[in-house]
Amino acid sequence: MLAMILAAVEGLVAIGAAFGASIAAIGAGIGIGKIGSSAMEAIARQPEAAGDIRSNMIVIAALIEGVALFAVIVAFLTMIFS
Repeated sequence: MLAMILAAVEGLVAIGAAFGASIAAIGAGIGIGKIGSSAMEAIARQPEAAGDIRSNMIVIAALIEGVALFAVIVAFLTMIFS
């Protein structure tokens, strides 16, 4: 009986980890898309500030990718060690 419960819990942990990793990836995609859209709009309004806007956009996109990668790794580590 206990073995069946533990097997069911392990299956739920795998589903939860996959769900968490997919939410992190989707969130990062939406965030980077919003950054790119806003940056292009800002460059269209002020073309002389394109270099500053582009460099800030790259830094923020890298931070979002770092957070998304961290979330995916935590989700998979949760799946492995539970």
